Amino acid sequence: MDFPMLMMRYFGTPDLEAVNPAALTDGAERLRVDFGMETDRSRRFALWTLMHMLGVAPDLDVAFADPADREAARNFMDIAAAAMEDPEHG
Repeated sequence: MDFPMLMMRYFGTPDLEAVNPAALTDGAERLRVDFGMETDRSRRFALWTLMHMLGVAPDLDVAFADPADREAARNFMDIAAAAMEDPEHG
């Protein structure tokens, strides 16, 4: 799964700025449903990262039963936060 593909699937465009608020809400809901139904760990993690970036991700203890997956999610959150603080070097 790559970011542009996920954006196209849930929001109809790879450009987040082009998504109107209603489409963002609808896409986020479809994303939550797919996340809840997904059984593949890698795909589930990819869906969670997109939800995290959009601010609609469930808490880690709810999202991931496996401690290793929770730790990977924490690492992603740290990397994403660092990139937002320093976009030239992130």
